Amino acid sequence: MNESAMTRRRLLGAGAALLMASTEALAADGRTIEWVVGFAAGGGSDVVARTVAEGMAKELNQNIVVINKPGASTNIAADYVAKTRDPGNTMLTADFATLATNPHLYSKLTYSIERDFSLVGMLVRYPLILVVHPSVPAKDFKEFLSWAKAQKEPVNYATPGAGTPHHLATELLREATGLRLSHVPYRGGAPAMQDVIGGQLPFMLIESTGGLQHIASGRVRAIAVASGTRMSALPDVPTLQQQGLKGFEAFAWQGLAISAAAPSGTVEKLNRALVASLSSSAVRARLQVLGAEPLPGTPAQMVDFTRAERERWGALIKQLDLKAE
Repeated sequence: MNESAMTRRRLLGAGAALLMASTEALAADGRTIEWVVGFAAGGGSDVVARTVAEGMAKELNQNIVVINKPGASTNIAADYVAKTRDPGNTMLTADFATLATNPHLYSKLTYSIERDFSLVGMLVRYPLILVVHPSVPAKDFKEFLSWAKAQKEPVNYATPGAGTPHHLATELLREATGLRLSHVPYRGGAPAMQDVIGGQLPFMLIESTGGLQHIASGRVRAIAVASGTRMSALPDVPTLQQQGLKGFEAFAWQGLAISAAAPSGTVEKLNRALVASLSSSAVRARLQVLGAEPLPGTPAQMVDFTRAERERWGALIKQLDLKAE
């Protein structure tokens, strides 16, 4: 074989290898991404994930399917993503519980936040709203305080469970006001809200996704918003800060995380798609209906935010001596 033929064969072989490598890369990029949510289908977290996933899929030109793995305060979902065999194509809704409170509430976890996860960016936050049953004779926070302080026994309040943002924020409220309160935990926000609606319990802090429809129907009355600013969905309801509780701010939140074993560049790629989705007018309009506030930002901003939240709520959990097993 002459040198020209050998050179041509080498070039053809190299071209074939490049084509095969390109095809494999395209196949990898075209694989479906799993977005794992630690809550049941149909709830606020599930709807947010599906809404944002639609926008991200368009940016990535890649299918995204939402997988629901509820239970154990998001630990089941977190464990699944931490141990996935496809780290480049598996994402997790990492929320207040996963990243801020579970490391303090559980003596042993099957995953490590620092070791097993890379943070992609914040998703949304959910304002917490102080709502009361209509039988409570209070139209604002001052009247609520007067009513609560006049009760002979500690006032019962509902939450979706111990260690949830609803619970911890109400404990902050108790500390700030000196109210005598008694915690009644439920297994989820829906049953807790149903008992407030039914009058079995007089009040609770409920996240916007679980409370807005009941406020609009008149089944519960909104007294105050725990965020630093008023909600666009409830412009006539002042914040706790505006009603004298200076510096008080609390809300539920969620971010996006992936396995730390994901290939280099995956975080940056997903963050670009996430920010684009959260910034789109269509996604923002849907989130507004849910009462969820989009939080587009960088991975570094999410790292700083979640670290601060872990320290803030960890101190309160230790003070209250809360444990979950």
